[in-house]
Amino acid sequence: MQGSANLNLMIKAARKAGRSLVKDFREVENLQVSAKGPGDFVSRADLAAEKIIREELMGGRPTYGWVGEESDAVEGQDPTRRWIVDPLDGTTNFLHGLPHWAVSIALEHKGEIVSAVVFDAAKDEIYWAEKGSGAWMNESRIRVSGRNRMTESLFATGVPFGGRPALPATLQDLARLMPACAGVRRFGAAALDLAYVAAGRYEGFWERGLKPWDLAAGLLLVREAGGLVGPIRPGDDILDKGSVIAANAEMFEPLAKILRDA
Repeated sequence: MQGSANLNLMIKAARKAGRSLVKDFREVENLQVSAKGPGDFVSRADLAAEKIIREELMGGRPTYGWVGEESDAVEGQDPTRRWIVDPLDGTTNFLHGLPHWAVSIALEHKGEIVSAVVFDAAKDEIYWAEKGSGAWMNESRIRVSGRNRMTESLFATGVPFGGRPALPATLQDLARLMPACAGVRRFGAAALDLAYVAAGRYEGFWERGLKPWDLAAGLLLVREAGGLVGPIRPGDDILDKGSVIAANAEMFEPLAKILRDA
């Protein structure tokens, strides 16, 4: 596995945090859990993983900025670069003993994501990409799928929970899309949904109401794997508004049309 010094630092941090999470995952019933809000939990494991990642990344690049799910943002001495980190994407899966969660780390340079790592520690699958260098899973190059028929295409999304405002729109999306496609999956980890689009496991993914740390790394994976990404509402900034469509080149427009017409 060859990459830049920054990418290697990111992979090292993700693996170290992943090892800590796997250890806690084996003892998930004993985790001390506090509620941040309806259906939105934070655990000791989550906080410990972010601490590990922050120490590794900020120790290696102390002048970079930082945006993480579980800690305050830091404006770096270098205003052009910042880390965007989700230490445990899929926390609810983790807390229920479901082995579908990931560490997500992205590096942003001058407003553009240039390096990305998504580590599925439970399955030992590490997805990584750098701008202009393609997308990879472990040691293998990955590409979006080549399917071009809606009836053969599998999609993924997130269904809002706990009274979140995007639920009516998502239900409308599902009502329009599901009769036309091969199926829709809701696995509860947006970073992995995007990685799966990059790896050709899904033809596309869409969701509303996401945070930058949910999206940043996965967006670059899809682009570097030959896919397309865009906002659900044309003209929106994806990271700012948190709504995204990601798909292979053949299915992006058909999927976007269904979602945007709704």
